[in-house]
Amino acid sequence: MSKLEQLIAELCPEGVEYVNIGSVVDYEQPSKYIVKSTDYSDNFDIPVLTAGQSFILGHTNETENLYNASRENPVIIFDDFTAAFKWVDFPFKVKSSAMKMLIAKREKATLRYIFHVMSRIGYFSDEHKRLWISIYSEISIPLPPLPVQEEIVRVLDNFTELTVELTVELTVELTARKKQYEYYRERLLTFGDDVPMVPLGKICKIGDGLHGTPKYDDSGEYYFINGNNLKNGKVFFDSNTKKVDSLTYEKHKILFTSENTVFMSVNGTIGNVSLYNNEKIALGKSVAYFNILNSINTEYLFYLLQTDYSKRYYESHKTGSTIKNLGLKALREYSIPLPLPEEQQRIVDVLNRFDTLCSDISNGLPAEIEARQKQYEYYRDKLLTFPKAEIEV
Repeated sequence: MSKLEQLIAELCPEGVEYVNIGSVVDYEQPSKYIVKSTDYSDNFDIPVLTAGQSFILGHTNETENLYNASRENPVIIFDDFTAAFKWVDFPFKVKSSAMKMLIAKREKATLRYIFHVMSRIGYFSDEHKRLWISIYSEISIPLPPLPVQEEIVRVLDNFTELTVELTVELTVELTARKKQYEYYRERLLTFGDDVPMVPLGKICKIGDGLHGTPKYDDSGEYYFINGNNLKNGKVFFDSNTKKVDSLTYEKHKILFTSENTVFMSVNGTIGNVSLYNNEKIALGKSVAYFNILNSINTEYLFYLLQTDYSKRYYESHKTGSTIKNLGLKALREYSIPLPLPEEQQRIVDVLNRFDTLCSDISNGLPAEIEARQKQYEYYRDKLLTFPKAEIEV
């Protein structure tokens, strides 16, 4: 029998009391902790927090009226409009009044137990109204005796710590592999005077996508791609990517092949590069395409366009004041080293091995984290499920 089972058998064998979460949690308004200036700087020490996904909005040098959370006195910050929440155990200030600071009534509950219970509740709202007093504080939760709460926290925190350790370990490994890959990419793609330099316009047909806004169609067959859709060497799109119909596609159609086409972002974000893999897409003007005509290996060009040498060229030839642009003329005039085909293939083979290793770690990282998260959720739900005790009147 586990320690938790022993505690339950001893302290609450007939079930536990269910209470409204607001009866075991006190809240404080954030008014006096709101930052006066949003001129944040990494040189400042005090984090400015939000309970949403961003969490740390920036750092301030304001040291008056801090919320002095600590490991001994932590707090849960609660977004009063979305019900998002975060655990905080360090001093901070906040951005706005749309928040509550939650503290457990220690004679009844531990704050960390409340935190795990809230993660199980999973409440979220997109209505613009205050939630804590009107809705969230009235949600019913199981309230076992304090020793049972503490043992549940110990078990669940172990899962959380393992996930953090795994994430750090895999992230360090991924960072090291990427640096190694970048080192060899730069070294392999640096040549002497014996290798000819050839303008890209002589070996590629270079163009860009549609100038203007197409007619979008949610049921269309083709994703409308811009520079932000080029990520990690691939064309990326999701349910938020806009679509166009077949007629619009045919009107602006550009022929690509997976064997001979490379894409690059040239407006706003410059230099994101991707191979084409037969995706059903239409291009916007922020994406340039390179349709290879002769003499150059497609993957060789893909790797070459990512080198520091290429990035320096983009930087020196981009135009525009607010939104930067790299013109097609500059791309066509860009002279690149063009070794013999067999040397291009050798370089590609080496870099592909590094790329596969980095991709395996990149794909493994979220998969491992997701597996740990599901394991945590399984045990959390199991440990926070109690029969309801019958209260004698």
